[in-house]
This record gives sequence, structure tokens and C-alpha cells, in this order.
Amino acid sequence: MEGAYLVTGASKGIGKAIALSIARNGSPVIALARKSDDLDSVRNELLELQPDSITIACDLGVGEQISDASTKISSKFSHLSGIVHNAGTIHPIENMMDADIVNWSRSLQVNLIGVQDLTNQLNDSIGGDAHTRIVTISSGAAKRSIHGWSAYCVSKAGLDMWSMCLAEEGAERNLSSLSIAPGIVDTGMQEEIRGANPESFPSLESFVGYYENGDLTNPDDVAEKLLPFCMGSKGENGNRLDVRNL
Repeated sequence: MEGAYLVTGASKGIGKAIALSIARNGSPVIALARKSDDLDSVRNELLELQPDSITIACDLGVGEQISDASTKISSKFSHLSGIVHNAGTIHPIENMMDADIVNWSRSLQVNLIGVQDLTNQLNDSIGGDAHTRIVTISSGAAKRSIHGWSAYCVSKAGLDMWSMCLAEEGAERNLSSLSIAPGIVDTGMQEEIRGANPESFPSLESFVGYYENGDLTNPDDVAEKLLPFCMGSKGENGNRLDVRNL
């Protein structure tokens, strides 16, 4: 079976919206996320749209789970037409010098190292005779420092460069890669941000204002704009894009 698309962080928010959009477009989806009732719900929705779709419970912060997930994917799908690396964590929202190194390191593991690990383990299922489009979900935090978000800023900046390196090295093996910043979207991550300690996150009031003023974008609207880029019909290899300019 060929032509499947892997979407990480697919149990809710942008990831869920992208996964369902791809399935509506007629392609099988592998929805990967941490084990939850939300993931079970996505599974039911995907199967109604595309019966060859599957869900896989996987925490990108745990190497063993990444290996297990990669084995399951490779055993069912001989080729992936696309990967959308959407999973991410904002934690810890804390002053750099106060952050526990375990929590800080986990952020880099989920947001960056897990992306490399998962993609590397799927090496035999991407590119080659058929093209694979790999999209990473970026952030404005990749381009500017935000007090309290050091782990997130560092990992997203690294993810942008990861995408550029993959674009450089993957072109000769039928891979294309690009990163897209989705803007400020009404997701669970925004809820977590609004619950942060203002002593560690001086910009808290601004993010509360985005929510109260109705400035957050709907995930379904973002997914609609992202779909042609995720499916490879738009976007040049190596680009970094902002959804607000699409």
C-alpha cells in the first residue's frame, strides 16, 4: 500500500485538522500522537473518511516508542508520500537559569531530536522512485527570543535548520522539505501558555489578550492553507514560509 501521509501530534489542534484534511483528499493517514482519548476519537473520524488510515500511540520523547512506531508504519506502508512533523511541546515555560535540565532536554527531544529519529528510522519508506514531501511546523519563536521559552525557541530554530539540511541532502533522493510557521492558532498549546507563571513569562498578558480579543486562528482554516504544501503540490524545496503570507 502506497501514498500514505504521516502526521505527528495528530490527536488535536493543527495536527488533527491536517490529518483529517488529507484523509478527505483521499489519501491514507498515519495519525501519531501520545496515547489519549483524543487519539481514539481521531481514529474513528479518519476511518470514516479513509479506511486504510491508522493511528499510533507514540511519545516522541521516548526513543523506544519511536522505534516501535517506525516498525508499525514500515510494516503497513511501503512508501510515505509525506510527513508532517507537527508534534511539539512548549514546556518548560521558565527562566533559563531556573529550568530543570531534564525538562529542558525533553523539549529538545520532542521538538527536534525525535523528528530526526523518526524520519531516520523511516528512511526506507521515503523518497526513491516516488517523491516524499516533508513539512515541519515552525514558529515565530524560531526567529526571535521569547522570555521563558528558551527550550522552545532553541528547538524550533534547530528544526528550521533541520528542514533546510534535509532539503539540501534529500533533493538527490526525491525528497523535498519545507517549514511553515502557522501563526497564532487556537490550540491546546495556547491554553498552556495562558496558564504560565507571569514571573517566568512576562508576555503572558499579550497572549491572554490574543484569546480574549478573538485574534487566534482556527486550526481548520490553517489546515486548509497548509494542505497543498503538505501534499507536495506547492512550495519549493528548502523554503521557510509563514501561513499568514500564503
